[in-house]
Amino acid sequence: MSIIHPAFYIEDLKIGQTAQQSKTITETDIILFSAVSMDTNAIHLDEDYAKTTRFGTRIVHGMLTGSLISSVLANRLPGPGTIFLTQTMKFLAPVHPGATITAEVKVLEIFPEKNRVRLETTCSVGGKRVLEGEALVMGVSRQAKN
Repeated sequence: MSIIHPAFYIEDLKIGQTAQQSKTITETDIILFSAVSMDTNAIHLDEDYAKTTRFGTRIVHGMLTGSLISSVLANRLPGPGTIFLTQTMKFLAPVHPGATITAEVKVLEIFPEKNRVRLETTCSVGGKRVLEGEALVMGVSRQAKN
């Protein structure tokens, strides 16, 4: 049995603390996400179709963009052992294949008695915000079983 060592115990978190992670979205990412999510919308997969839309080209699945938030929460802040409870997302702009997305989380509020953390969640491409929202997660405490 392995022991989980979070990046940050809930007792160590600070309001305003941030973490981020970036990923360039490849054609393989889009195909794999389409397969696992069963979202085969032509706007993501068919360039000829996408040219006829208001976007003029294919766009990345919104939930693929949003899923990068999960990576930051699970691996960086708070880190391993974190459990997603809620997530809101507002999609502000399309993301195109080949774009590098930076997902960032920022601690807004800490509820140590419940091992909960509320965070601002954003994704950006080239410094332009393409997604914003909030997450509520269960963190790992030194003091109590989660």
